[in-house]
Amino acid sequence: MKKEETEGLGNLSRQQLRELEAKDKTTFQVILDWIIMILPMICGVAAILEYKLISDEISNKKPETYVGALLVFIGIYAVYFLVALIKKLRGNLQTIEKLRFRAPLLAALFLLLAGYDYLTLKTGILTQPFIPCMNAILNIAWEDRAYLVECTLHTLRLLLLGYFIGVAAGLVTGIICGYSEKVRYWINPIIKFLGPIPTPTWIPIIMVVVSSLFKGAVFIIALGSWFAVTVASMTGISNVDKSYFEAARTLGASERQLVFRVAIPYAMPSILQGCTQAMSSACVAITVAEMMGVKAGLGWYMNWAKSWAAYDKMFAALFVICIIFTVVTKGLDLIKRRLLRWQNGVVK
Repeated sequence: MKKEETEGLGNLSRQQLRELEAKDKTTFQVILDWIIMILPMICGVAAILEYKLISDEISNKKPETYVGALLVFIGIYAVYFLVALIKKLRGNLQTIEKLRFRAPLLAALFLLLAGYDYLTLKTGILTQPFIPCMNAILNIAWEDRAYLVECTLHTLRLLLLGYFIGVAAGLVTGIICGYSEKVRYWINPIIKFLGPIPTPTWIPIIMVVVSSLFKGAVFIIALGSWFAVTVASMTGISNVDKSYFEAARTLGASERQLVFRVAIPYAMPSILQGCTQAMSSACVAITVAEMMGVKAGLGWYMNWAKSWAAYDKMFAALFVICIIFTVVTKGLDLIKRRLLRWQNGVVK
């Protein structure tokens, strides 16, 4: 290989190298890829046909709501498919590859919706009214949308406040303990003692000690986030190669520079992983926290709906919680990939 070609390969990204190294697909593989990418639309139409052609076993008010929702999802996927196809024709394969990767999961989702509708609305195999059909859930979510939005905003406020307090405290504790063995000697037993305690265990204590249930809920969420970030930060910084510190000291780095220019950047993957785990802990803790007496929020809404046997409202709140937590977790993943983009950077 010529020198110029070698230097050119040295500036390629890993994704570009993978594309160069990829084997040409056979005709069968190409056809199979196209079938898989079209499959979600086929499964979506099949879900609509199942809903329209099979007679209902139970009463179903405003039956077109579910059909409209399915058509919206199919339309969004079709637009995404066309955009990916246009980009492919222009030489950009990244979008079409993402579509090919996600298509089987989306197709399975439409089939799952069809199966759920058959087991609830069409046959009543799943006990009614404890497990409502999707159409009933969508209708009640739209009818009670104002209250759901209010509860969602309260949940987000509580979640983000407790999460960021816990993450900030965890970063301080984890960085100090990871960098200083003397501090770690005194703080580590406290971390090991408080961290493994399950969140519900704190509820009776919090209800007695704190003056506000909202503050108590924030404390419970922050405590779980603090533990996850502390352990991840401490582990990441304590595992920094000592030779890095020695080299930095040789170059005249101060203690502050050793922490912020050497230790933290090296431990950043571990720290961000701890932040992701902290969000998972916060998502679990917030539902428990809202059920202990807070007068708003999706967890409270679910508890209230259950007490009135309004199971359709309870399922609607459950779906909203799933959507919120999915979006928040996806946002954290995007931030993580952005900050750690050097891991997938240029191959030297």
